[in-house]
Amino acid sequence: MVFAICAAVLVALQRDFDLSYRRALNSFVSEQSWAYLRGAEDLASLALKLDYDADLASETARDDLNEIWAQQATPYALDEGGWMFGSLTDLQGRFNLNSLGDPPATTTVTYSPAQETFIRLLQALDAVEIDQFTAIAITEAVADWIDADDEPRLNGAESAYYVSRQPSYRPANRPMMSVSELLAVAAVTPDIYQALRPVVTVWPQQPAAINIHTAPRPVLRALNVYGNLQPLSPGEGDSLVQLRQDGGFASLEEFLQLPIFSGDSSAGIATLLTESSSYFLLASRVEIADREQRLYSVLRRQARDIDVLQRINASLYDMPSPPAKSSP
Repeated sequence: MVFAICAAVLVALQRDFDLSYRRALNSFVSEQSWAYLRGAEDLASLALKLDYDADLASETARDDLNEIWAQQATPYALDEGGWMFGSLTDLQGRFNLNSLGDPPATTTVTYSPAQETFIRLLQALDAVEIDQFTAIAITEAVADWIDADDEPRLNGAESAYYVSRQPSYRPANRPMMSVSELLAVAAVTPDIYQALRPVVTVWPQQPAAINIHTAPRPVLRALNVYGNLQPLSPGEGDSLVQLRQDGGFASLEEFLQLPIFSGDSSAGIATLLTESSSYFLLASRVEIADREQRLYSVLRRQARDIDVLQRINASLYDMPSPPAKSSP
């Protein structure tokens, strides 16, 4: 009897020890991984500073895909036997959703240059087919989600629409904080959201120009002349990508002088474009002891100063985005 009791106690002690050991190990690995992930931020910041210094010494200062920060980094072997991975992406190569809230400059036109660009971008997505009417409805709904008033556009949606949904909620009526907010916007389906994720951003939190040297193919196709709601053809988009790969665009002025942008109407999109970038996304990953930890960091470069604006342990796009405000 005594032996049985002792055996039971020993089993319980062993179980508690194993549990405590696993908890301690997980905590240690997590802290160690976090230290490496913060180190990845330091390395990315160094690359961006070196690029800034190189631009100062260059006659044509710009940010493009041939620069050091844009190169695929070699996996870094850790002393503990694990690996660290990291990659930088130019967020200003993507379309900034927070550009949609501003109305047109005059009442003689229906959409601002940014709104027209987004209408074209929706039609240029590779993974889904979106007609022009649906693209307009989504654009107006996103603009209503961002602007401060509660008056819906012709094809948009404000509080009256969202409080009628189940569950009910209200639009944010402020700049978007996450791309995942699109899932709460009228007319945006999960498939449309998934197709938009790689080509849109919410950084910076105010309207920002698109870098022609880093923009992906769908964004380049969205850069048609002002007043034309159709995107460039797939062939024209491929031509722009090929031109950039072969030698790049010498300048923004040369880019706008391409035949597909001929005419005075190209001036409308000129205000949306740039050749330099200040906002970048670092995706870093650490593998230690068969455990993986990820970190997504939004970096802002101002001269040689690098600031981390946001850190997220999950994907910037997969994280949940609850409604902005629940209905009373």
